[in-house]
Amino acid sequence: MRITLLDGHPRSGSLCHALCDAYARGAESAGHEVRRLVVRELDFDAFQKGYKEAEALEPDLIAAQEMIAWCEHLVVVHPVWWGSSPALLKGFIDRAFLPGWAFKFHAGKTWWDRLLTGRSARVIQTAATPNLFIRLAYWSCAAVAMKAGTLEFCGFKPVRLTQFGGIGMGFTEAKARPWLAKCEALGKAGA
Repeated sequence: MRITLLDGHPRSGSLCHALCDAYARGAESAGHEVRRLVVRELDFDAFQKGYKEAEALEPDLIAAQEMIAWCEHLVVVHPVWWGSSPALLKGFIDRAFLPGWAFKFHAGKTWWDRLLTGRSARVIQTAATPNLFIRLAYWSCAAVAMKAGTLEFCGFKPVRLTQFGGIGMGFTEAKARPWLAKCEALGKAGA
């Protein structure tokens, strides 16, 4: 399976980075082909000025689109900050998942074409807040935005979710071991 692994954390050396490493290790050990897309390493203007006029894409965004188009399975790993993805990742999505490339509206019609069909996805999110609180108090808004509002909107199906919450509450390396093992297992399964 061809897998694009998107690291959406703005800082290297993060837990998200380690989870990406574990996923890649598992996937490669099972014979999957993995390409890594690290948003913090891309050179692009993260501010979307609107879709009325087409903006020229920087070479890194063109390469990122090619990596997403190439994959059969996309894995997006990111922290949840203020109930959403970090601004850099959101800016990447705004600039790369464009009308005409990721989806297409039809004038005067409600429905749209999903242009990234034929691919599955997994969203892996980390959060300081415990998972139960995220579900009850925030209705899993970050998960809904990434899963339904972005990936499913563009045609990815199925889109599965893995959440590691409660990280800020006495986090230790020992606490991370089962999360890393889970990501490695997901990588082996190509899930």
